[in-house]
Amino acid sequence: MTVLLLSCPDRPGLVAAVAGFISDRGGNIVDADQHTDRAHERFLQRVEFDLAEADGHDRFATDFAPLAESLMMEWSLHREDERARIAILVSNLGHCLYDLLGRVALGEFAADVVGVVSNHDHLAEAAGRFDVPFVRVHDDDELTATLDDMAPDLIVLARYMQIVPSHIIDRHPSRIINIHHSFLPAFVGARPYHHAHERGVKMIGATAHYATAELDDGPIIAQDVIRVSHRDDVDRFVRRGRDLEQLVLARAVGLHLEHRVLTVANRTIVFE
Repeated sequence: MTVLLLSCPDRPGLVAAVAGFISDRGGNIVDADQHTDRAHERFLQRVEFDLAEADGHDRFATDFAPLAESLMMEWSLHREDERARIAILVSNLGHCLYDLLGRVALGEFAADVVGVVSNHDHLAEAAGRFDVPFVRVHDDDELTATLDDMAPDLIVLARYMQIVPSHIIDRHPSRIINIHHSFLPAFVGARPYHHAHERGVKMIGATAHYATAELDDGPIIAQDVIRVSHRDDVDRFVRRGRDLEQLVLARAVGLHLEHRVLTVANRTIVFE
C-alpha cells in the first residue's frame, strides 16, 4: 500500500488528474479523501492505493514530480511498510512516556523509539525497561546535538516542560507533537489544571498539537474533554487529566504516523 498526501492551490480537475495518473500506472485506489479550504483556496487530499509492481513506488515518485510541479503541489509519498524513527522528550512525569513506549512495544505504531531525551534523570529506568536509549541533556546545545545524532522522523514532547528552541522547531516543521494539559486555547502555559479549578470549569481537556515558536499555539491535531464538578479538587483534576493526556497524545501520534494530517496556515486537516 502507498499513501499520497498533497496540497495545492484549488482548481477544477484535480481529483481526476490524480486518479487518472494513478490508474494510468496500474495503480488501484483503495481509499481517497479530500478537502478544499475555502479561506485559503487550498485543495488537500490523501489517497491510498496499490501499485502493481514491487518497484513501482520509486518510479511513481519520479513520474509524479512533473505533474506536481505543474500544479504547484506540496506532496509526499509513503510506503505502508515504512517505520518512523521517534524521539521522545520528557521531564519528570512519566505517564505519557510509558503509554507511548507500551504502544510501540505492542506494535500499535509502525515506528521505533530511537531514544528518550530528558532534562532530568528520573525516567532513565523507564526507558531501560523497554531497551530504549536514554540521554540526559543539560542545555539547548546538548539537546540539538542529541536530536541531530538520533535523526528522528518525529519528535514527541511527552510532557517535556521546557521551551524547545526555535531552531529545532524550524528543522522539524510539522514533525514535533506536543501534549498540552488543557483544552486549548483555554489555559495556555503552566499549571492549567490549577487555573481551571480556580475558574470552576465543568470540563477539562487535553490538546495535542504541532509545536511552533509560539507557546501552545501550533496547529491542533487532536483534543478531548471529560466532565468535572465542584466536588473535584485540583489533585483529582490532575489524575483524571493525565489519563486523557495519554489518549489524546497517542491519537495524534497515530494520525501523524498514518499520514492523515496536513496543515493549512495554523490549522490542520485530519483525514480520519
